[in-house]
Amino acid sequence: MALILRSGLRGNAATIVVMATQSTTFTAERRQARESVVGVRSSWAGALPVLSLLWREIVRFYRQPSRVVGVIASPVLFWIVIGSGFGSSIRAAGSQSYLDYFFPGALIMIVLFTSIFTMMSVIEDRREGFLLSVLVAPVSRSVIVLGKVLGGTLLSAAQGLVFLAFAPFIGIHFGVAQFFAIALVVAMVAFSLTTLGFAIAWKLNSTQGFHAIINLLMIPLWLVSGALFPLTGASIWVRGLMRANPLTYGVEALRGLLFPASAAAGQFSVTTAVLVLGIISAVLFVAAFMIANQRSTRAMA
Repeated sequence: MALILRSGLRGNAATIVVMATQSTTFTAERRQARESVVGVRSSWAGALPVLSLLWREIVRFYRQPSRVVGVIASPVLFWIVIGSGFGSSIRAAGSQSYLDYFFPGALIMIVLFTSIFTMMSVIEDRREGFLLSVLVAPVSRSVIVLGKVLGGTLLSAAQGLVFLAFAPFIGIHFGVAQFFAIALVVAMVAFSLTTLGFAIAWKLNSTQGFHAIINLLMIPLWLVSGALFPLTGASIWVRGLMRANPLTYGVEALRGLLFPASAAAGQFSVTTAVLVLGIISAVLFVAAFMIANQRSTRAMA
């Protein structure tokens, strides 16, 4: 009886050990599954504010038809009037007409106007109190920067690509791969300009001051970007400004993609221009994030 009792006790102990092992394994599996669910929820919780701010920028922009018309109509008038006005009196590169030469510059102007003035919403959000409610939300400020910048980038890139509908009228034709390359360059230019506009608007409290700085800074940047005249033939100090101007690389990349036959006459190859644009975009985004992450005690309105 003693042997049977010991054997039974040993069997029960083994059963208890097996059950404890299975329970520990099941608990570990549940903990791992819970952690994975929490990780997915946290990643989605970070993406949701970005998408919300992005969608808000799009809805706000297209609820104001006058802004949409003004952003596209002004550069189109510039392109037609200036390009047709100079006509054949200026030959930018070989047999290329000035209307063709000015086309990438007009496209960049659309992206410039949309990117910069879309970020004026930062000042409006501050005045209306919306920005304060976003800042006190339990999200990182990088989410705010990314959401606003991506919204402005999507808007300005879409507006710029709409302008490509005028390309067939001057004999520009491109395939699907070429279109995606153009869209990439336009998106990179839009991202860098939108980030710059965000950084400027974040420090300002009035739309009047924003307009003054934009007129002082952005219009000269466009004028010396190669949109109106090529780098060759300009004076030495103007060539230095053009080489240091980020918009120059966007204009050169678009000109090389839209007019492959005259790409050899450009100052920079498309690859070089895209690489420079990528570096500039990354630097500007980091700068905008650092500016937005600064704690300030000044009034928000």
